[in-house]
Amino acid sequence: MQTVASFLIPRRFHLPAPEERLIEVEPGVQVLCHCHWQADRAPALTLIVVHGLEGSSESQYMLGVTEKALAAGMNVIRYNQRNCGGTDALAPVLYHSGLSNDVGAVAREVIERDGISRLALVGFSMGGNIVLKLAGEWGSQAPPQFRAVAVCCPAIDLATSADALHELANRIYERYFLWALRRRMLQKARLFPDDFDVSRLRGIRSMREFDDRVTAYYCGFTGVDDYYDRASAAHVLERIAVPALVLHAANDPFVHITAETRRKISSNRNIAFIETADGGHCAFIGSPVGTSAGSPVKSPAGVGNGSGGRYGDRRYDDGYWAEHEIVNFLRRF
Repeated sequence: MQTVASFLIPRRFHLPAPEERLIEVEPGVQVLCHCHWQADRAPALTLIVVHGLEGSSESQYMLGVTEKALAAGMNVIRYNQRNCGGTDALAPVLYHSGLSNDVGAVAREVIERDGISRLALVGFSMGGNIVLKLAGEWGSQAPPQFRAVAVCCPAIDLATSADALHELANRIYERYFLWALRRRMLQKARLFPDDFDVSRLRGIRSMREFDDRVTAYYCGFTGVDDYYDRASAAHVLERIAVPALVLHAANDPFVHITAETRRKISSNRNIAFIETADGGHCAFIGSPVGTSAGSPVKSPAGVGNGSGGRYGDRRYDDGYWAEHEIVNFLRRF
């Protein structure tokens, strides 16, 4: 109910018009960023916020966390992954869960061009995997401006989550993602007929099959197992060297965190892991002003330090607990 409600409940946001910026992340490949700046951008903490699978900079959770962060005096860059936000025509490439280098390129751009002095990464679902992966890859060699990372329901065990999507109870979500991904593939083939073969879509009935026949094939992996293995942030969690906040719901229907990954999280004292009983996938909808969608509890891994909202005040709490918790966590930096 939480997960479905997060898609169906309309929300209103009051955001200033952003600066639209195309940033080259590799030769010939650009991503679209919507940038919101404070009057004096250099000293303010700058968030790069990354959406989930088939989302965009216009996803409701992207706008919600942006509104809260701007009110807290932060800069926000709403990042569109390759092809997202209406950018299919920019290049004959697809996006995938391992493109942490793209976010790194955007970070370098704003540090060099805008003189950003403090930087944090924020991600939801697939975007959570990407920013955790980047934080781990950077490790102790990160740009000095990099201060923290915060994620909501990160898909850090890709194979486990893909298999969970194919469970009978989750077929509604899998069918939606497959419909959206097929539509995108057909659009890419219309734009770049020499680069994409739509016959590869025939007979696909699961996310694992799509990732094997399409994602892995077009993105340089030997197959789906190679893709899931190399793109998962779980391999580099132990190397994250800045404060990190990971929010997860025990009843997330399809993003599951394995026992081995929980052990890796537990071994890194930089990571605060908060798991709530309720919240669904990237939802955490509750009553405004002081109550959350699910009470923070100690995780089964025995890690984390559930904040219960102690990272700051709740003046801007609209009932979307995860967005508020992320912004209040980042106020410290």
